[in-house]
Amino acid sequence: MTGFLVGKASEIPEGGKKIIEANGRSIGIYNIGGEFFAIRNTCPHQGAALCSGITTEFINSTGPGNFVHEREGEIVRCPWHQWEFEIKTGCMVVDPKKRTKSYEVTVERFDVSVEDKEVYVHI
Repeated sequence: MTGFLVGKASEIPEGGKKIIEANGRSIGIYNIGGEFFAIRNTCPHQGAALCSGITTEFINSTGPGNFVHEREGEIVRCPWHQWEFEIKTGCMVVDPKKRTKSYEVTVERFDVSVEDKEVYVHI
């Protein structure tokens, strides 16, 4: 597994994302609640740039007119056909067998300053 430097953790604020190119692959790096996750920036349906879609929450319903908003900022919606994927796993919300590739992400400290942490994606 090869690690690619994404940048400093502070460059991707909580709730934010950064799209990088690594070994010819476009990858979206997301900061969800201070944890970093990475998915392939390609929708498996028809190849849209998945990470350019909106980041949203999961909406659940217990019955007509009852809606519960859950997992804020953990779902990305494909900009072409609105397929939704879990950022943490890469799985499609309505059919977890369909997925986009997810990648391991690590945060490491190299500089003297404690605030300077660097984010790596491993492909």
